[in-house]
Amino acid sequence: MRLSSDSLLRDPVFRTVLLSGIFARFASAAMAVLLGFQVFAITGQPLDLGLLGLVEAIPGVGLVLYGGHVADRLRRRSILLVTSAGFTLLAAATAYLSFWWPHEVGPLFAVAFLLGLIRAFEDPAAVGLEAQVVPLHALVRGTAMLATTARLAGVLGPVLGGFLWSWAGPAGTYAVISLLFAASLVALLPVPDASQPPVQTDDRGMLTLIGEGVRTVLRDQLLLGSMMLDLFAVFFGGANALLPAIATEVLHTGPVGFGMLRSASAAGSMLAALSAARLLPERRAGAALLWVIGGFGVAIIVFGLSQWLWLSLIALFVAGVCDGLSVVIRRAILRLASPEGMRGRIAAVKSVFVGSSNELGAFESGLMASWLGVTAAVWSGGLMTIGIVGLTALLAPKLRQLDLVAMGARQSTEPTSSLGQANGEVTTQA
Repeated sequence: MRLSSDSLLRDPVFRTVLLSGIFARFASAAMAVLLGFQVFAITGQPLDLGLLGLVEAIPGVGLVLYGGHVADRLRRRSILLVTSAGFTLLAAATAYLSFWWPHEVGPLFAVAFLLGLIRAFEDPAAVGLEAQVVPLHALVRGTAMLATTARLAGVLGPVLGGFLWSWAGPAGTYAVISLLFAASLVALLPVPDASQPPVQTDDRGMLTLIGEGVRTVLRDQLLLGSMMLDLFAVFFGGANALLPAIATEVLHTGPVGFGMLRSASAAGSMLAALSAARLLPERRAGAALLWVIGGFGVAIIVFGLSQWLWLSLIALFVAGVCDGLSVVIRRAILRLASPEGMRGRIAAVKSVFVGSSNELGAFESGLMASWLGVTAAVWSGGLMTIGIVGLTALLAPKLRQLDLVAMGARQSTEPTSSLGQANGEVTTQA
């Protein structure tokens, strides 16, 4: 079946991968934020929120490069089936722990560690599989569609998780999250292994292959610049880890208000992703990336200074819009600058730079909150983000001048995978 750029959803492989991702991201978004809410409800210490992020980051930093190596050597669909099963069992175990030991914080830190461990293998495989099912000519449209579903899950997951938490408590909420992870696994089953790229047979050692992926990123100004920019923006400007403390101590709202705050930025990101295919300046994508991340920093400053729920929601929504636009550009860069046989390893390097920055940023936020107070920790991070944007604009001229249209044209003669063709068509083997 040959598909045009307007018919992505008619491709059974793309549609199945998209549906599986919706379930998985919905469950992940809900579990991540509610785990932090539960820890803060037990201890009342902002530093514990930072420690929770650090515990989750440890296996992510330590194993994700190996996870990328595995994603380039084995079937990516098979890896995702295993990780989905792991998430399902872990969420079920968290429900059990929350029912029998509702005031014990130690097991929750163990859960965070295992979440990070599984994600070290899940993230590179997911990035590689998604790249296979999006045709090059529909890059922005397909990337925006994937980003939209991720943000939609981010919007609904925390809000409905907050309502469910109020009604069924933590044990019932984690049980539902476990079912969502199981649905992600079942949705991925129809994707045939035959449609995956050939398993890599390179005889070089594991460390050599991993090092090749790292060197590729370090030598490419687009990959390195976009990853570093996102790393420091999330590290300093991310405020999600402190939302339980802000909701409770600054805005004086409960779990429902907390869910609204957590979803405000995701709603903005979803709106941005929906409109990115039409509004994104592809020929000036690099400059747009710098501007939107700078706007993200400004919105975080406003959020840190706000004392009102409505203003905080607006600020987080604007931050989400900026983040959503940057996600589409960064995913397009990752797709265009990554050779097919190295997608897993390059995605793993990205996870070290960007994915783990969420957890390390959570630790930084908790530490700064313990020193400066919750609100000062947030708005000072926004200032740092703006400074990072200015520095990146000076040091990465190729990123500043990025033209996605021209870059995509240069890629049009590359060899194709079994799921996608670089000449603008997709052939599925379902």
